[in-house]
Amino acid sequence: MVWQGAAWALAGNYLLAGPWEVAHYLAENTGLIARALGITLTNAGWGFVAGNLAAVGLALIVALLPRAAPVVASLALVVFCLPLVATGPILRVLYGPGPGPQITLAALAVFFTTFVPLLVGLRAAPASLFDLVRLYGRGAWTAFVQIRLMAALPYLMAGLQIAAPAALLGAMVGEFTGAESGLGVLTLRAMRGLDTPATWAIATVASGAAMLAYGALGRIAHALAPARPEVLLAPPAVSAPGGAGIRWLRGPVTAALTLAVLLAIWWLVMEALSLPRFFAKRPDDLWTYLIAAPQAAANRAVLWSATAQSLVYVLPGYLAGLALGAGLAMALALSPVASGVLMPVAVALRSVPIVITAPLIVLALGRESVGTVTIVAVMIFFPALVACLHGLRQAPGQVLDVMATYGAGRWARLWHAQVPAMLPAFFAAARMSVPAAVLAVTVAEWLATGTGLGNLMALTASTSDYNLLWSAVVVVALGSALGYALVGWAERAVLARVAPEQLRG
Repeated sequence: MVWQGAAWALAGNYLLAGPWEVAHYLAENTGLIARALGITLTNAGWGFVAGNLAAVGLALIVALLPRAAPVVASLALVVFCLPLVATGPILRVLYGPGPGPQITLAALAVFFTTFVPLLVGLRAAPASLFDLVRLYGRGAWTAFVQIRLMAALPYLMAGLQIAAPAALLGAMVGEFTGAESGLGVLTLRAMRGLDTPATWAIATVASGAAMLAYGALGRIAHALAPARPEVLLAPPAVSAPGGAGIRWLRGPVTAALTLAVLLAIWWLVMEALSLPRFFAKRPDDLWTYLIAAPQAAANRAVLWSATAQSLVYVLPGYLAGLALGAGLAMALALSPVASGVLMPVAVALRSVPIVITAPLIVLALGRESVGTVTIVAVMIFFPALVACLHGLRQAPGQVLDVMATYGAGRWARLWHAQVPAMLPAFFAAARMSVPAAVLAVTVAEWLATGTGLGNLMALTASTSDYNLLWSAVVVVALGSALGYALVGWAERAVLARVAPEQLRG
């Protein structure tokens, strides 16, 4: 009733369709929506399977070859940071007609969200269990299968649950790049025609499908792995041997090695597939375009101008989303009864794909800074809320009991015990939210505002300016990875002062 009341109250001022208009549209277009939903879910399902299989395979490789972990994890992060707004048109040219881009983008969207929790789970088994296996004369393979894989199962299921809405988002972005059918195609038609009931109806159907997938995987997770993982998002810090000097040196060495491997893979894939340089740019093409060419300064100026426009929106939205998520989590810790009311609303907001959320928010709040910042904040809010709620629950019960014995109030227990316990989960969500914030702002710029890197990538794709398009992809990916690393640095600095025990490997 709140939704319908808002639609009636804001009629004529905002493009908001209430549940009655949505139900009427769905009743008149049941066949059309059902066919589009079936196509989108099929593509999302194949991408979900492919991306998660790749994540599981890579996590197993890292677990079996731990020395390769820093480089492999860095490469996985760069892949996760690739902007869907730009990779979609590139994949469309590469694949041609068909579901290839939709499936690939769905796979890219879910890959990292499963890889990170699974990697945590494979490292989460207690050392005492490995001692027990050795005591009974069993080998490393038995320990890996019977202990590591079993310990990783709750984490794997948590990652799969988070990945379900992401797969739907990737499939819909792929449909935006020139597909013939699917919910993404219907969304584009509805937005271009300013068909408000259709836009809200598609948003409702998409969010409903994502919530059902999220809930179904949650039930499967509860059946297969009833034990909740103690850490959901971030791997534990591992102390490097050899002192502080070597630890400081490992970061730049790992970054340089990752960059070299990434450039080699990029060049080898393009050459192995014999892709034409007009479309498939190599690293040396971008070097010429941005550094060596006579007009390189002008090319860099265009790229920097778009980047600056995006930063103006992404930073406030990112910080606002983190603050809202952490603030609401602490409020719910003080008043757990409210969680039953607010959490379903938060899950519903997270389940609506950003490609639909962005136009709706811009229609309601306008194309200026408020609308774009809100889009980014909404994208960041839910992961921060869930992670912080989980972190607040990790406060040791003995500590809380002692504080209660000495008469400490709820605020004192929250600030001195629960918040320090929350910080690792908060920073984990902050790191994971950097690429999500960039995705949100580029989607908003692509579909609604007409500014920034998102708009630049959309324009260059339509005009076949592939040098500028690939340059924008590199800027977005490297910028997201740099932001991820900066948040990690801030995490280590804060935890070293507030909760140094959380940094022990």
